[in-house]
Amino acid sequence: MSALEIRTICCIGAGYVGGPTMAVIADKCPQIQVIVVDLNEARIADWNNPNFERLPVYEPGLSAVLKRVRGKNLHFSTEVNAAIKDAEMIFISVNTPTKTKGLGAGQASDLRWVEACARQVAQYAQGNTIVVEKSTLPVRTAAVIKAILEASQQDKSTEGNNCNFSVLSNPEFLAEGTAIQNLESPDRVLIGGEDKDSIESLATIYANWVPEEKILRTNLWSSELSKLTANAFLAQRISSINAVSSICEKTGADVREVATAIGSDSRIGPNFLQAGPGFGGSCFQKDILNLVYLCHHFGLSEVANYWESVVQLNNWQKERISKLVIQKLFGTVTGKKLAILGFAFKANTNDTREAPAIKIAKDLLEEGAQLAIFDPKVSSSQITFCLQSDEYIPPIASTKAINTGLNDEGKWWSSKSIEDALNGADAVLIITEWDHFRSLNWQSLATLMRKPAWVFDTRGVVIPNEILKAGLKLWRIGDGVN
Repeated sequence: MSALEIRTICCIGAGYVGGPTMAVIADKCPQIQVIVVDLNEARIADWNNPNFERLPVYEPGLSAVLKRVRGKNLHFSTEVNAAIKDAEMIFISVNTPTKTKGLGAGQASDLRWVEACARQVAQYAQGNTIVVEKSTLPVRTAAVIKAILEASQQDKSTEGNNCNFSVLSNPEFLAEGTAIQNLESPDRVLIGGEDKDSIESLATIYANWVPEEKILRTNLWSSELSKLTANAFLAQRISSINAVSSICEKTGADVREVATAIGSDSRIGPNFLQAGPGFGGSCFQKDILNLVYLCHHFGLSEVANYWESVVQLNNWQKERISKLVIQKLFGTVTGKKLAILGFAFKANTNDTREAPAIKIAKDLLEEGAQLAIFDPKVSSSQITFCLQSDEYIPPIASTKAINTGLNDEGKWWSSKSIEDALNGADAVLIITEWDHFRSLNWQSLATLMRKPAWVFDTRGVVIPNEILKAGLKLWRIGDGVN
C-alpha cells in the first residue's frame, strides 16, 4: 500500500482511551477530521453534553481540549458504518475484558468486540484503509484482524471494488489521571507494522507534535508484546513494594523511608514505589493474565508462574487489609458503620475497574458492616454496579441504604460529603489517594466518630501526629510503629 494522506480518522470505541486520544489528535492536527463512534447512545450523548464538566470520562485537562475541537474537527456519533466508509484510517479502541468462561477463562482476553469491529470495517471500508489496533491486545491479535480483512478484500475485488487494508499496532501508554499530559508529551509513540508506507502515514500524524526520536517503529508482534510487558513490569513494582510494606509493619521499618532509599538508586528510580491497597484499573491485571496465558500456550510454565504471582500478591494485599480492619475492631464489624473514602482505583479518575475498594468493601459487607462511601467523582450508580454481583441497578438516592445481598446485615450507601460518611462511624478507610484527603481537619472530624475510632490509611496520605492528637487510633500502610 502506498503512503496515504490522512484526511479523516474514525475511532471505534468512545471509552477511556478512544475519547481522550482522539481529542488530542484533533487538537494537534486541525487539518484532520476525527470521528469517534460507539453503539452506546448514552455514552455518545455524554461526550456531546454541552456541560463539559459532565463528560463520561473524568480526566484533568480533557474538558479544555474538547472545548477547542468538539464540533469543529472532532465529532462523536453512533453512525458507525458511515464513519468507517469515510475514513482513511480506523482506530479500534474497544474493550477487551478477561474471558469469564470457555477456553482460557480467567486469563485470556475476550476478543469478541475486536473481531466484530474487524468484520464491520471489512464490510463498510472503501478504498485503501489503515486499521490501527489501539486496544490492549494479546500478541498476534493482528493476525486475526488481518485474516478477516484479507478475506473481505478478496471478496470485494471479485465484485470490482478495489479495497486494500493494512494493519498497524499503536498501543496506548496512558496513566489515568495524567492521560492528557501523556498524550501531549509522550515518553514514546510505538508503531508496529509490516507496511512501511502505512507506518509512515501514522507517524506523520504524531509528528505534528511528537519529536521524531520519540516515534518508535517495530514489527507488529514486538509492538503488541511491548504493551503487555510494560504493564506487567509496572504492576510487578507495585506488588513488590506492597510486599515490602507488610515486612515493614512487622519489623518497625517505614515503607516510605525504604522506598526513598531504594528509589534513590538510579538503577531503580522512584516511580511506582508508593505502597497501597493494590493495583487496579483496566489493564494491569488483564495484561499480566494475558501474558500468563501466552506463556502457558508456549509451554513456558515457569515464566507463567512468575507473572501470575504478581497478581496473587496483589489480591493478597487487598484481603489482608480487610482482615486487618476486622481484627483491629475487636474481631467483628457486624452492624458497625465504616466510612470508605475513595472508590476509584486511583486519584484523578472516575474509573473503578478492578479498584481495590471493590474487594475490600465486599469483604467488609460479607462480615455485616455498614459502609458509608464517599468519592468525589464516582457516582452512586457506578458503585452499585461494582458491588452488585448480578445485574445493573439504576442510580440510587445518595442517602438510601442498599442491601447488597451479600449479608443480611451488610449495607452500604453513598455519602454526599466526608462529614456525612464519618458521622457515627467506628472507623474510616482511606482507599484512594485524592489530594484533599491529605489535608483533612482531623480534630473536627474526630468529634463525629464513635470512640474508640480508627483511621486506616491504605495510601500513606495522612500525617500521623494529626490523627493521634485528635484522639484517633491509626493504622498506616507499611508503618512499623502501628
